[in-house]
Amino acid sequence: MEIVNDPLTGKKVEVVRHSDLRIGTPRRGKVRDVYDLGDELLIYHTDRISAFDVVMPTLIPHKGESLLKLSVYWMERSRKVFPNHLVSVEDSRTIRVKKAKRIDVEWVVRKYLYGSLWRAYRDGRREMYGMKFPDGLRLADELPEAVITPTTKADVGHDEEISKDEAIRRGLVDRDTWGELEEATLRLFEFYEAEGKKRGIIIPDFKIEFGSVKGELIQIDEPPTHDSARMWAIKYYRPGEPQEKHCLDKEFLRECLRRMGFSGEGNPPELPQEVVREISKRCIGAYSVISGELTIDDLQLASVDEIFSR
Repeated sequence: MEIVNDPLTGKKVEVVRHSDLRIGTPRRGKVRDVYDLGDELLIYHTDRISAFDVVMPTLIPHKGESLLKLSVYWMERSRKVFPNHLVSVEDSRTIRVKKAKRIDVEWVVRKYLYGSLWRAYRDGRREMYGMKFPDGLRLADELPEAVITPTTKADVGHDEEISKDEAIRRGLVDRDTWGELEEATLRLFEFYEAEGKKRGIIIPDFKIEFGSVKGELIQIDEPPTHDSARMWAIKYYRPGEPQEKHCLDKEFLRECLRRMGFSGEGNPPELPQEVVREISKRCIGAYSVISGELTIDDLQLASVDEIFSR
């Protein structure tokens, strides 16, 4: 635990780089620490943040607690669509979940042309993930239908694109399970998308994982949060333009890092306080806006251009 100046209030605030629960040695992921309890796990949400598969040296005040609140908010409501691993909330940073056998496929759903899908399209690719894309699409255009773009699930390094046939050939999943999880992924996306729109938020893409417990398939890891999905404000959505000014997701951080000359290679830089403040706003805002406590305008977000022109 460390004490830093809160970039939002100027007061002293606690931030956590590593958990110190006295129940064994955790497995430390990029941003969460996981404790094995046998049939269950404790997942502790730190204030670490990552981008380009690299953990930043700078901690983000309020991040861990905000991500936990949004994860719990979603999981309590999405159970009616598909079961998940949540058992209980232990404290403001820790949840207890069922321990599942993870299926090593990350299910990524995209409804808008953005991120790596846009970059591949911009560079000339027109057939991706078994789907043909027409010419003439713009950055952030809505696609005719949601596209599942699965990847391998790597604990370290970069995830890689994977097809249904390749996943089955590798033994990651059988054909029937693939079909069931593909259907579950689309149903969950439709749920999250509809709930987001009620709050004035577009969820253009998200990623989830699944596992099995005693033969039952369940959603594990996290639902759409600042870290795992893009979230755009409907009010400010403009096709053909970047959406980072009013986003509540990690693309703001990625774009800031690109401006700072970092795209994943070498040592990551310390983040300026102005950037930390805006990330903290977005972490808090993702929960507050989705839950209906605040609107996007209440957050008074600054854009990447505004930050780097000061």
